[in-house]
Amino acid sequence: MSKPQLYQCFRFSDADRAIELLTALGFREAFIVRDEADPSQVVHAQYLWRDNGGIMFGSVRDDGKPGAFSHGGSICNIVVESDDEVDAVYARALAAGAVSAAEPSNAPHGGRVAGVVDIDGNYWNIDSYPGE
Repeated sequence: MSKPQLYQCFRFSDADRAIELLTALGFREAFIVRDEADPSQVVHAQYLWRDNGGIMFGSVRDDGKPGAFSHGGSICNIVVESDDEVDAVYARALAAGAVSAAEPSNAPHGGRVAGVVDIDGNYWNIDSYPGE
């Protein structure tokens, strides 16, 4: 596997709850740095997606440094391996605390799709269509 060259980035109000959801969605931890003074705060994290994708994230902060933006409002499309996996990932995401935004259905362009929203308002589109 080569290293991902494009990362979607997020800020989370509760990084540990976000990590629970990311794991349920199928992401794997690659690297995480926590604040030594407050280990509940994630300074920087990288989580991998399948063969060659990933996201970076940290806890919400307002320290005046670059990247000090608030949480929520992002959309991330994750492509899973099969139509059946869309349903399974959707169910795991709901069990991890996500809210249903779109129940699993067949997409008009092919594949199967579902959507959930995390506690910060980020939309996670779960899709079996890999694109052209």
